Amino acid sequence: MVAPADVVAEIDDGSPDPEPSVTSAVEQLVLADLLSSGAYDRHVRGRRRTYMRRRDQLVAALAERAPHVGVRGLAAGLHVVLTLPDGTEADVLRSAAWHGLAVEGLATFRHPGVAPCPAGIVVGYATPSDSAWAGALEALCGVLSA
Repeated sequence: MVAPADVVAEIDDGSPDPEPSVTSAVEQLVLADLLSSGAYDRHVRGRRRTYMRRRDQLVAALAERAPHVGVRGLAAGLHVVLTLPDGTEADVLRSAAWHGLAVEGLATFRHPGVAPCPAGIVVGYATPSDSAWAGALEALCGVLSA
């Protein structure tokens, strides 16, 4: 990890790194080639379009099939927060897991002692392959419309 000198003492407890990470010369050369050739930039632009399309599809499908579910967050990134009716988060998580969906409940991110937040889940839409996306979206809509 590279950190500014003024914060090193705060993050370094003095113990040796149990698994030092080393990036090989080959990996560094491949990355340098991706950056200098423009291939990395083309990849990022292409994926950005894919993720925007997926988010738009998710929002449209939920509006049609599960209008009681709220969509929170910016129309950017790789995740969306879906708000649920109170008391349904645990049931939705169990059903999603049963359908093979890996989503996280908002309760996972709450700090103890803080006033409860609305029930909800965090859904990542970057992980499914292009061929698996439609099935994952259908399964999620099925879970949320039940």
